[in-house]
Amino acid sequence: MGDRNLPLFQPDFNSYLKIESRPERLSGEAGGVISREVIERLGIVKWLTKRLIDPRHPDLITHPLPELLHTSLLLLGQGWRDQDDADDLRDDPVMRLSVSTRRGVAPLESASHDNSDANREPDGLASQPTLSRLTAALSLAHNRSVLRSSLLEFASRRIRAMRGGRRPRYLTIDVDSIPIEVSGHQDGSEYNAHYHGRIYHPLVALCSQTGDILDAKLRPGKAHTADGGLDFILPLVDAVEEKLCQVASVRIDAGFPEDELLSALEERGVGYVARIKNNAVLDEMADPYLVRPPGRPPDEPRQSGSADRQRY
Repeated sequence: MGDRNLPLFQPDFNSYLKIESRPERLSGEAGGVISREVIERLGIVKWLTKRLIDPRHPDLITHPLPELLHTSLLLLGQGWRDQDDADDLRDDPVMRLSVSTRRGVAPLESASHDNSDANREPDGLASQPTLSRLTAALSLAHNRSVLRSSLLEFASRRIRAMRGGRRPRYLTIDVDSIPIEVSGHQDGSEYNAHYHGRIYHPLVALCSQTGDILDAKLRPGKAHTADGGLDFILPLVDAVEEKLCQVASVRIDAGFPEDELLSALEERGVGYVARIKNNAVLDEMADPYLVRPPGRPPDEPRQSGSADRQRY
């Protein structure tokens, strides 16, 4: 790169910032600016802020809700999984600029400490206790509902942005259940003999073509794969066809096919494909028509060389 300063990127959320390639390095978190720009263009935090409830007293707030959401998203996006990492990055200039709602270089200036409400401004990133209180606030029933709705909202925004604002005609919804192992005895977690552990067993829906999460529903650890599948899938199909595509189809695993669910999909004219459980009778009927692919080992056990010599 030599000694040249190469302008690479200028974000819209703060036009004072200019990203350049220089020999000196002021931060290892430059990707935070890119992530913030993506968040800003998709309107993720603005959408959430309008709908989430912030239970804090307005006069005691130092870090406003949008900055806390930016901080949480950017820490995760940069690979910092522990909330204590916010303390280590508290004075990082790029992170301070990336999470702030203030323009220019104001986020880098030290806040006044005269304790007056007019001068209550963030001085660095939020601390771990503040981020923990954000997590507690997001767990409120209303906020959980907002977060669940946000999955499809932001998936549709991202996919439309990739397609120049156009909706795809066809998309496939992948529905499955996943085990989430827990430590301790959290409410709702139960021991599941199939997975040999104490788990939650949520339903999760993904967009097959893009991998975007479209919806999720938490369930106890002992819930059967298909429990609640009908009430989960049908409203999601309607929402996906309203926001994301013109025609949605469903793909489900072997644990889901049951008469009530499949009949409901057929009655609504929703296309679906489902894997069936292993069946010895069907396996025997299909065996003559199965061709072993090249390179796959034969069914017969391999004989050692010494056994071959003894045989001959």
